[in-house]
Amino acid sequence: MNTHCNSHTKKTSSDSGVIWKGKPRWLKKRMPKGGDCQRVTRLLSEAGLHTVCQEAACPNMFECFSKNTATFMILGSNCTRNCRFCNVTSNPPTQVDQDEPQRVADTVLKLKLSYVVVTSVTRDDLPDGGASHFARVIRAIKKAGPGIRVEVLIPDFQGDIEALETVAKAEPDVINHNIETVKGLYTRVRPQARYQRSLDLIRNVTKLFPGLPTKSGIMVGLGETIEELGTTFQDLYDHGCNILTVGQYLQPTRDHLPVEKFYTPEEFEHLDRMARDIGFEQVAAGPFVRSSYRARELFETPETRG
Repeated sequence: MNTHCNSHTKKTSSDSGVIWKGKPRWLKKRMPKGGDCQRVTRLLSEAGLHTVCQEAACPNMFECFSKNTATFMILGSNCTRNCRFCNVTSNPPTQVDQDEPQRVADTVLKLKLSYVVVTSVTRDDLPDGGASHFARVIRAIKKAGPGIRVEVLIPDFQGDIEALETVAKAEPDVINHNIETVKGLYTRVRPQARYQRSLDLIRNVTKLFPGLPTKSGIMVGLGETIEELGTTFQDLYDHGCNILTVGQYLQPTRDHLPVEKFYTPEEFEHLDRMARDIGFEQVAAGPFVRSSYRARELFETPETRG
């Protein structure tokens, strides 16, 4: 799976908000007051659509839903990979829903969104990895609402450049692909992925489609060192990545990888400065930052913080 919207399933509530049991005090999330959370949930259900917010148990779900936004997850809810950090189901994939692009576009209009994030499960079973379906979704949204910006968070397509070109030629406004973790942890964290393959995807977008912004995200707390994070930041920058997100890994269930370290807000500020010193102008780093969290603000405002 290509996102790191993970959460912990055991939590306690109080009048002051929601906190994951046994976690540091800064991992507290206030429940939003008012907003359109229930309306968003209902519209998604009526349209038969998935969101990564729900499938991956994202800690920002209620905040985003209450602000009338969501990250659409296309190509079903079953992933063909089994990353050790991700809460999305790894089961046999379902048939591609040919009506999904139009339903996504219709729901975007109902939610009155001007900036849309679309991601997917990884579909290694499809000849193009689902790239043509991504393209249909992008075009359907832009046809339904000219001026709507679309950010896509894509899998690596197993290094297939033609698949990448298919997505890019549909003219998304941002192509996002998460590196997820440092090179030394790939075998344990992302056994079916390749560190260099993800870097090459970013480089190929930059090379083949100059001017198309690229974005990537990384989780911290899986056992990486600060030095390894610095190397990964540099690798992403050297391969043409424009926008970087850095967030805390939270173990979804006891069957997933444990958290090795909880980074403090001050340590996230340090990581933010590290990335900016390397050359990144658009960085979001913080405990609850996820690859699509406040995506519009990060795209439009270089000085965004998590």
